[in-house]
Amino acid sequence: MNEQDAGLRARLVAVGVDLVTKEGMQALTLREIARRAGVSHGAPRRYFPTHLALLSAIAREGFAELAQQITEAAGDHRADPRAGLMALGRCYLDFALNHRGMFELMFRHDLLESNQLGLRETSLPLFRFLVDLVARALPGAETEPAVRAGALWANLHGLAQLWAWGSLPLATGGDDIEPLLRAVLDAHLGSTDR
Repeated sequence: MNEQDAGLRARLVAVGVDLVTKEGMQALTLREIARRAGVSHGAPRRYFPTHLALLSAIAREGFAELAQQITEAAGDHRADPRAGLMALGRCYLDFALNHRGMFELMFRHDLLESNQLGLRETSLPLFRFLVDLVARALPGAETEPAVRAGALWANLHGLAQLWAWGSLPLATGGDDIEPLLRAVLDAHLGSTDR
């Protein structure tokens, strides 16, 4: 791929990132991405053989951004894995609430080609980071760290979705997600009040 092709490919992805950020996942059509990139509606097919391939490239950018935020926030808590998990949880929830379209796209593996375009190479290290923190927070636990981390992730994801939809603020009568994040960590790691 020459420099011009690489530039157009990157522009299509950047337009997709901007589109999903501003208008949500439903706006991510090939035709709209091409229009906003200033190319013919068939041009994206030259760089992305399928619509799913383009969506996967866009999602990869979201995972890269989330990974950077988590690494910056939780990476400093190597000595205290629970603090690292709290920082990771805050980043995850913040990203979900402030990048709703991208967040939805990133976790729709039914729509993405996760084995294409480095998507797995970008997303799986985030899960391994979570597993490492869980393993260090609960050394010698009977449950495999990956299983416990998966349950914690599912709980965080559900918390993010239910908060974004307004269900949890309505049900709890609260306007602060932080107590819920603490409760999730307590449920998976045990309470710090013991």
